[in-house]
Amino acid sequence: MANISVLHEEGSRFTVNVRGHALTIDQPIKDGGTDLGPTPSELFGASLAGCVAYFAERFLERHQIDAEGLAVEASYAYAQEPPSRVSSIEIKVGLPEAFPAAKLEAFTRVIDRCTVHNSLKQPPAVDIAVVPRAVAA
Repeated sequence: MANISVLHEEGSRFTVNVRGHALTIDQPIKDGGTDLGPTPSELFGASLAGCVAYFAERFLERHQIDAEGLAVEASYAYAQEPPSRVSSIEIKVGLPEAFPAAKLEAFTRVIDRCTVHNSLKQPPAVDIAVVPRAVAA
């Protein structure tokens, strides 16, 4: 299993450690944070968009298509009813200018199967346990 640790810094700000990389997560000022980083929900959408972008780039590389101009945008909405959650995500993939129309169907199949998207389609089991501090460190 891959390991990620999240350490409280101050207020609503945390440091997420992943494979030697540190990310700051926070909340907007209007929600009581200091806005020094994205929210966990924003990272959730960014994770999907980043995964789609990676799979898109790999497709382009395999087919020797210049990736110049490849862009992925994500937008998301929260559910209006409980429980609190992201209810929808829209991903838009901007193709490079040199992209051949004949490869569009295959490209779409590949990006639709990125790891994060597959994980949303077949959600993983999530177990949350509260443990004494000495165990969680």
